[in-house]
Amino acid sequence: VTGRTCGTGHLPGGCQKTMGLHCVLVLCLFSGWAVGYKQGDNVTLYVNKVGPYHNPQETYHYYTLPVCRPEKVHHKSLSLGEVLDGDRMAESLYYIRFKENVEKKTLCKLTLSEKQVDELREAIEELFYFEFVLDDIPIYGFVGYIEESGFLPHSHKVGLWTHLDFNIEYNGNTVIFANVSVKDVKPVPLEEGAGTAMGGVGVGGGSLTVTHTYSVRWFESTLPHARRAERLRDYSFFPKTLEIHWLSIINSLVLVVLLLGFVIIILMRVLKNDFARYNVEEEGGCDDLDHGDNGWKIIHTDVFRFPPHKSLLCAVLGVGAQFLTLATGIILMALLGMFNVHRHGSINSAAIVLYALTSCVSGYVSCSFYTQINGQRWVWNIILTSSLFSAPLFLTWSVVNSIHWWSGSTQALPATTVLLILGAWVLVGFPLTVIGGIVGKNRAGSFQAPCRTRNIARQIPTQPWYKHTAVHMSIGGFLPFSAISVELYYIFATVWGREYYTLYGILLCVFAILLSVGGCISVALTYFLLSGEDYRWWWRSVLSTGSTGLFIFVYSVFYYRNRSSMSGMVQSTEFFGYSLLTAMVFSLMLGSVSFWASLGFIRYIYRSLKMD
Repeated sequence: VTGRTCGTGHLPGGCQKTMGLHCVLVLCLFSGWAVGYKQGDNVTLYVNKVGPYHNPQETYHYYTLPVCRPEKVHHKSLSLGEVLDGDRMAESLYYIRFKENVEKKTLCKLTLSEKQVDELREAIEELFYFEFVLDDIPIYGFVGYIEESGFLPHSHKVGLWTHLDFNIEYNGNTVIFANVSVKDVKPVPLEEGAGTAMGGVGVGGGSLTVTHTYSVRWFESTLPHARRAERLRDYSFFPKTLEIHWLSIINSLVLVVLLLGFVIIILMRVLKNDFARYNVEEEGGCDDLDHGDNGWKIIHTDVFRFPPHKSLLCAVLGVGAQFLTLATGIILMALLGMFNVHRHGSINSAAIVLYALTSCVSGYVSCSFYTQINGQRWVWNIILTSSLFSAPLFLTWSVVNSIHWWSGSTQALPATTVLLILGAWVLVGFPLTVIGGIVGKNRAGSFQAPCRTRNIARQIPTQPWYKHTAVHMSIGGFLPFSAISVELYYIFATVWGREYYTLYGILLCVFAILLSVGGCISVALTYFLLSGEDYRWWWRSVLSTGSTGLFIFVYSVFYYRNRSSMSGMVQSTEFFGYSLLTAMVFSLMLGSVSFWASLGFIRYIYRSLKMD
């Protein structure tokens, strides 16, 4: 939006059934095509939402403000992604014809009560902005104008924009771009107590009469419709802060390569010395190796002793594998260009669809490993796996959605959308988890431990402080976090800000770095744990790198306080609620990666020993 720089802000604000639901979800995800117009055809402008500028997730329906509205409001049918994004599009009174200019046409005349004037003043002072949608193109603008000047005397002026200039670009019979401007337009002052009569504004009996007008100007463009997303990226109503940050990524990549190289070289040299020392004793069986020895070799009869809470461990590994698959799928879809900036909530739709479809991965991985480690209650294991993340997600969403509903925000999901999402889990997600679990149980082989396990567990010696769980969690969590800390800011600025994230190649690179660092650090910490004759590595390997989620949540608190201007109960509840879920996702995902890396490492070193 061009014009005055002093703006105001945010607006108020499952088999046949399974296949059928798949079709609905896919249609919701990939809807969108070029619409052709003829000269003089009506181009519908939808009003959508308003809300405070600094609280992106606090939005309200546009017609909650005292503005021009039709006698009967007709809402547009929305996709799943649009509803999840808080969109509530409705037809407006703006009459726009294709390639026909309009100059200062009257939209409506409103008589505002003193209460309505105060409502508008409050919205403008909270920097409320509005969002319109024309041919699937979002149009943003501020509700009004606010100016603060001087100290003594202090001046505080609040004005309402009553005229909007629509600038629309077209190519052939398609719309390419649109925005709204208030250049060369005077705002109507909103004084306390209904203001003062001024230029087209009438005052009487504590009320304020305003006339809303608009103009439409069409401009020809050479940009084809297939590339109009580029035009949306080049222009932004919100400030642009994201840049291609290759230097930061290269810096992280160099640090990661040095770290991985250091860990690998040191471990290989230490292991080479260990193998040379341990394999000198070729005489004698496996049970005779306990005498006169120490280190990780002496606990070979205990290192494959199955851990407590088997079902929970396997559920963590299963859900972690599911999120690995989900994250990889989202990034690859983004690289293929399936998430255009003008498609509302497409990533949200994709995440729901992929979460339901990848539930078979969690069921398979969890139940397969649970059977390998002699788990007996496989039905309970499947139930635990299916609810390990979905239960906290439902609880958090219930709280957040209730607060949005209480405040009247459009972010509160309607009952039909809630039923659709629940149907996706009940008819698709949970059945696929059960199917994956059954397949995993039937196809599970033996555990394949290089050494047999004794019936009586060895006593674990007292460990120094630097080998305690808390220390390992601090090291194992901080290093992966440091590898993604730069990119994390840009992701937060996209999710909780106004940015469009398009650097998916860099995101894939950082994701690979994160997994590499997590696996490598877990192997190193597991070796140090075993060298102290402590064989309780199962849960330790999950917790060490899984603690990265804690660092991410701490960072989210830092971001909220120091890198954003978010405030209020509605925005804060959503931010911290979903930040906790994000931290949980990273903990599950990295915990799974670190466990499999540690298990592979342990199998390798004990298989390499000459034990008969």
